[in-house]
Amino acid sequence: MFRLNYLLATKGFGLLTGSAGRGKTTAVRSWASGLNTSLYKVVYSSLSTLTVNDFYRNLALQLGAQPAFRKTDNFRIIQDEITRSVLEKRQTPVIIIDEANYIGNAVLNDLKMLFNFEMDSRDRAVILLSGLPQLNSTLRLSIHEPFRQRIVMNYNLEGMTKSEGHSYINAKLKGAGCTQTVFEENALEAILNAANGTPRMINKLCNATPGYFPEPCQLFAASAGLLGNI
Repeated sequence: MFRLNYLLATKGFGLLTGSAGRGKTTAVRSWASGLNTSLYKVVYSSLSTLTVNDFYRNLALQLGAQPAFRKTDNFRIIQDEITRSVLEKRQTPVIIIDEANYIGNAVLNDLKMLFNFEMDSRDRAVILLSGLPQLNSTLRLSIHEPFRQRIVMNYNLEGMTKSEGHSYINAKLKGAGCTQTVFEENALEAILNAANGTPRMINKLCNATPGYFPEPCQLFAASAGLLGNI
């Protein structure tokens, strides 16, 4: 959360990457849900395979504006809406683009221009791109050098340590009201070894061993996300 809060304070472009199941979307949604809605307007999009104009139209709608037909008009509409939000409402737009590894080069090329205000003298929005590590490879291409230079936060989400994995499972069960011992230590060790620090895999492996859950904890485990498809 520290890095996301740093991005919030500095504004501009941020990059959050991590392998599938590492909890990127969960982390971002948790962070965004805690923002003061009077100070920040959160816009979330996972439509990363759109054309440039479709991307513009979707973003304009998310910002509360009526999109136009032409790309150039939508460009102006988005910039005007962001400026109005900042100057009149005193509300910073926080634009989250999930599955950003699927964004095409054309959209990436336009992003740096779309969020260029007053000849780059200031950033008026927070733009967070979240996706698989391939996104970093794409941005290393020479055509994206100008965009890469504008990134103020770049963080790769690593897997949990075993200690964090223990705490993760226990916290979910405790939060759901289950206080009994559910997994023996050797079972926990086996699950965490196989999951390789990936929260989604931890959930699935726990789900595959329902016999470990004492009867009173079955319902609690299910509501905690340790029994069921996550």
